[in-house]
Amino acid sequence: MFDGFEEFDIETSGTTIHGRHGGSGPPVLLLHGIPETHLMWHRVAPQLAEHYTVVATDLRGYGDSGKPPSTPDHEPYSLRAIGRDQIEVMGSLGFDTFRVAAHDRGARCAYRLALDEPDAVVRLAVMDVVPVGSAYDRADKEFSLATWVWSFLAAPHPLPERFIAASPATLPDLMLDTWPMVKDAFPDEVRAEYLAKFRDPETVHAICEEYRASATLDYEQDERDHGNRKIACPVLFLWGEQGSVAPLYENPLDIWREWADDVRGEPLPAGHFIAEEAPEQTTRQLLDFFA
Repeated sequence: MFDGFEEFDIETSGTTIHGRHGGSGPPVLLLHGIPETHLMWHRVAPQLAEHYTVVATDLRGYGDSGKPPSTPDHEPYSLRAIGRDQIEVMGSLGFDTFRVAAHDRGARCAYRLALDEPDAVVRLAVMDVVPVGSAYDRADKEFSLATWVWSFLAAPHPLPERFIAASPATLPDLMLDTWPMVKDAFPDEVRAEYLAKFRDPETVHAICEEYRASATLDYEQDERDHGNRKIACPVLFLWGEQGSVAPLYENPLDIWREWADDVRGEPLPAGHFIAEEAPEQTTRQLLDFFA
């Protein structure tokens, strides 16, 4: 995995970000979701690296990146704070502008980054999510039952932390077993790495803080921006035919068109973990869009 890539740990103003970079050409930043790390791109990144300089990172709080202390308002784990890390990482590597492909929680960081730093993000690909504000504004019984993880992880400290500590593998196992459409999407060593991170109390607390920020600061920022600011760059939205978006929204592209004028996309034959379940189709879509 990641042959020819170099690992790095880059100090930002708020923490340390772990990741890998490889290839040559225009820069592409890859961001992961839950319960993953940057390893989720192991089937896509090497192919992208034949055409681009690829940077894949662990988000603040996840994987081997830093877990800085939080605050009562959860700001250190807001999408805005997580996005600042990524701007600083790319700047440290010499890139002021770049393309972004992101999945799940990383995709939410990515669209916030594109809103806040329109001069930095030249093309944005997001996978199997809609913006936080749009999700909460459309929440109903079906949403509440399908996305119970949102409420569980956002519950007051230390409730979810203690439940996860009692059985660290239960939550990531459930996600990895029930959210994909394609079985055996995760090589043993990759799955083991995902599970291992949930044995770290600091990681679990950071992830919970990120969900708490999502329900508060991230939602408030989306509410202020919705209808007032749009993503300036072209947007590609991919979702799984049996992922988290398809059952909830009849036409999710229409939701993204509320946030950007130039939006395109389609469903792929996958569940939620698109890049790991359908790597060839994902890579082809990204190469066509980024060209």
